[in-house]
Amino acid sequence: MRSIRILLLAVFFITISFSSCQENDTVAHKETEAKKESKENNVNAYDVKKHYTKQEVDIVMRDGIKLHTTIYSPKDTSKTYPILMQRTPYSSRPYGEDQFRSKIGPNEFLMKEGNIFVYQDVRGRWMSEGEYDNMRAYIPNKKGKQIDESSDTYDSIDWLVKNVSNFNGNVGVYGISYPGFYALCALLDVHPSVKAVSPQAPIGDFFFDDFHHNGAYILSYWRGTAVFGYPKEGRVKETWYEFPKLKSKDQYDFFLKAGSLNNLGGYFKDNFFWKQLTEHPNYDDFWKSRGIIQHLENIKPAVMTVGGLFDAEDLYGPLEAYKNIEERSNNYNIAVFGPWGHGDWYRTKKRQAIGNVYFGDDLSITYQKDVETKFFNHFLKDNGDNNTGLSEIRIFDTGKKEWNSYEAWPPNNAVKKSFFLTSNETLGDSAQDGYAEFVSNPKKPVPYSEDIKMEYKLRKYMTDDQRFAARRPDVMVYQTPELTEDITLTGEILAKLKVATTGTDADWIVKIIDVYPNETEDTEETQKYLKMSNYHLMVRSEVMRGRFRNDFSKPEPFIPNQKTNVTIKLQDIHHTFKKGHKLQIQVQSTWFPLIDLNPQTFVPNIFKAKDEDFKKHKHKIFYDSEIQFSLLKKDNLK
Repeated sequence: MRSIRILLLAVFFITISFSSCQENDTVAHKETEAKKESKENNVNAYDVKKHYTKQEVDIVMRDGIKLHTTIYSPKDTSKTYPILMQRTPYSSRPYGEDQFRSKIGPNEFLMKEGNIFVYQDVRGRWMSEGEYDNMRAYIPNKKGKQIDESSDTYDSIDWLVKNVSNFNGNVGVYGISYPGFYALCALLDVHPSVKAVSPQAPIGDFFFDDFHHNGAYILSYWRGTAVFGYPKEGRVKETWYEFPKLKSKDQYDFFLKAGSLNNLGGYFKDNFFWKQLTEHPNYDDFWKSRGIIQHLENIKPAVMTVGGLFDAEDLYGPLEAYKNIEERSNNYNIAVFGPWGHGDWYRTKKRQAIGNVYFGDDLSITYQKDVETKFFNHFLKDNGDNNTGLSEIRIFDTGKKEWNSYEAWPPNNAVKKSFFLTSNETLGDSAQDGYAEFVSNPKKPVPYSEDIKMEYKLRKYMTDDQRFAARRPDVMVYQTPELTEDITLTGEILAKLKVATTGTDADWIVKIIDVYPNETEDTEETQKYLKMSNYHLMVRSEVMRGRFRNDFSKPEPFIPNQKTNVTIKLQDIHHTFKKGHKLQIQVQSTWFPLIDLNPQTFVPNIFKAKDEDFKKHKHKIFYDSEIQFSLLKKDNLK
């Protein structure tokens, strides 16, 4: 049974984003993937133990708490090296100075050329002392023994620079997902030795990343609540929490039968994180204090933010981190966004694909070699004069399937363009009178995917075929004719909906779809039951919990049958809809079980809603609803 639990833990860590489960935070998975990918790419295995020594230390923080820290140092002591540090809630194991990771550092190039790599269990996790706090709030102007993640980072680095041999004086910090949040923390009250930081898919704010999207609860993360809600006792090397034991292998069926979120609470008795989620349904001071984006100003170290354009968990964080640093600081600040899911750039798989959609070969390894390694080496080993030769913005066009570089984001020459939802189910250039209507039934919600599965993290859906949704009566579809020339959508998308409902609450989901031509050929990634002919590629999607349409802190009901504005900010896009393709917009009110069900009856707290609160209602979408894009001028490409 113990071996089964360990195996499940490894699988879980690879599949839940910020929460327990992302590839880069599970050592067992890292080792498996490294061996697998090494074999796939015919790369000779690298013996970390042969080239590095390992040391484990406890570093004392300003309040006396000790944080467990692992240091890998090159055996070649004829020269000095920078420190590259990652702080993680997911364990710095394997524990024991004779136990080595098979891969260390952000990538194999930095590992092989020699750096001092440091991993640390954050406060309250695994082998570190103290009390754990999810997204611990940053405290400006700390006094005395006040601590936060920034002070823990500072104190740890201060010890390292004074005690690690063969150190060249420069420190870099990096991390993916939750460790990306800790990398952002390193930028605040920064240690003077920190010269370069790379927050990668960082959590920026709990109300817009991971467990919430615009106030809607991300139901697919529900099982991950176990990872963060049970305190450990003392130092631990083994998992101290258990996941809910579920018999079903059909998540749609399981959650539909479970009913209200209130009915799921029994799986998490005495779980403090579930209590936090259920007692703070609005964007109150509890969540606001845990956001880090608002503190990103006057940043001094060089920053390279990295994100995946198909990251189901943390796309808000990297986009907002880059934009806020760019606007409120005067440091070296660049960003890279590729056709990746959560953390894919860390892997070295030959063919880069998300679900059924193939984007190209060696995209991650090229990034690691030509961008990530270059960034860290310039600021940690070279003169660090900002002349890196790297682009301000390096972003993948997910339609043309090629990299582009820009001097600003969004690109300077992008121009605004609005499409209106029209009466004949097309996208028009002007508003019309009238509306479309459909019935939204919480007992038969729109699935997020056709796949039948039970998994911890729903990722593949980000590029899933949307034909099944387009054919439902409760999904409104609007599209262009076949395009006669390429058009490139870039930057932010705003869906300015005009809606009405017979109920007092509702969710609104907008999806941007690239409809492929009939002659499109299948690839080796295409699922057996599918064809890429007429494939409806979901390029971008987002939900708005209607009660928060005016203020995330102050929910308010809809007035039945009253025309109401609901604006949805979709995450940034860079996608060319090619000649012969169609641009399609889908609008719906359920997206299950990716997000929880809205009862469509206003209740103070949806986490406390009763089964009888869930009602079928009729919704209207008016034809003056506007989808606002930015189109890239053709002369803007470098």
